[in-house]
Amino acid sequence: MTKVVNTTSYPKEKIRILFLENISDSAVKNFRHHGYVKVEKITKALTEEELIHEIKDVHILGIRSKTQVTKKVLEAAKKLQAIGCFCIGVNQVDLKAATRNGVVVFNAPYSNTRSVAELVIGLSIMLIRRIPDKNKAAHEGIWMKDAKNSYELRGKTLGIVGYGNIGSQVSVLAEALGMKVLFYDVETKLPLGNAEDARNLKELMSRADVITLHVPETSQTKNLINKNNLKYCKKGAILLNYARGEVVDLDALRDKIIEGQIGGAAVDVFPWEPEKNGDRFQTPLQDLPNVILTPHIGGSTEEAQMNIGEDVAAKLFNYLEKGITFGSHTVPALALPPQEGSHRILHIHKNVPGVLSAINTQLSKANINILGQYLKTNEEIGYVVLDVDKKLSTQALHLLKEVRETIKVRVLY
Repeated sequence: MTKVVNTTSYPKEKIRILFLENISDSAVKNFRHHGYVKVEKITKALTEEELIHEIKDVHILGIRSKTQVTKKVLEAAKKLQAIGCFCIGVNQVDLKAATRNGVVVFNAPYSNTRSVAELVIGLSIMLIRRIPDKNKAAHEGIWMKDAKNSYELRGKTLGIVGYGNIGSQVSVLAEALGMKVLFYDVETKLPLGNAEDARNLKELMSRADVITLHVPETSQTKNLINKNNLKYCKKGAILLNYARGEVVDLDALRDKIIEGQIGGAAVDVFPWEPEKNGDRFQTPLQDLPNVILTPHIGGSTEEAQMNIGEDVAAKLFNYLEKGITFGSHTVPALALPPQEGSHRILHIHKNVPGVLSAINTQLSKANINILGQYLKTNEEIGYVVLDVDKKLSTQALHLLKEVRETIKVRVLY
């Protein structure tokens, strides 16, 4: 059988792709390698006003964590097909507005897992050995050769709050170093290795020598670590936050470090962060003993950025060229095989009763044969993929645009 080779109906040289925030060159190269020539890369984030101006003719937008894609931005993005978030989270995008506008939103939730996990283990070693204080003293010309309050990780208990992709990877590395692992998650998770599931957060914090946070930013996790539960920590415990900036009450943490309840901390994410390199930065945790502060670089390695670039770019290609939406946070996830001898049409609509019937009625009245049809819905929208006779695809496209509740429709190939 002859292999089916499909190309997008819309010329690739006309598709405009905008990458912000210095996204990895691997993503840019991938798009150009696939024949997309209008690829623009900007090293910084854009303000809402700037983005509204830039996005009018953009089909694909690539961002990281700083750019805010608001409802106003999405309403101005008349040609926008998809947003690629080249990072773990998608909270910088108004997902409800993106859903209503039929814009697919992808991210890379797993690509920097190893980078964060390795750093957490490294920081745990540095803090439990009180290396930050000894390093500072050495730079100031003071010799501090002392084993007091300096410990090995082996045999200590690591408490992991949030046992997802990163938390479970940290669990594996910690056990390899001889640590006992205790974790707490709001969802039931299968323990890896010899890890134990804590009954609640209080139990975890009272038993752990080192506590590391790996939870998303939600209303439930805001100030999850506060003055009320920090008091449960073992005296001298170490706390690491490489999750989200709003998860820890930093003023409360500062007080507990000064009191000696918390023996050290490493924090990478903050409630407020500067917009660009070189900007002034302030936090209550500055100038405290045995504290390591890093500028939101938990997943910032060359390997992670390359993996993220390739992962998100692949998802965008699959949607642009095949209509596949696996990994989408807005349009329902759908994968489908190619159909020989047909043209494929993608139809995104409001999820109300009768739309699929209206689609089939419109095409049936025009004697347009449907060779293949796939449908998936979520609470707000439905996503239909139709394979129709090549000779009648243009007519089918016009008919589908007239269906009530249509948000977006396009011929894929």
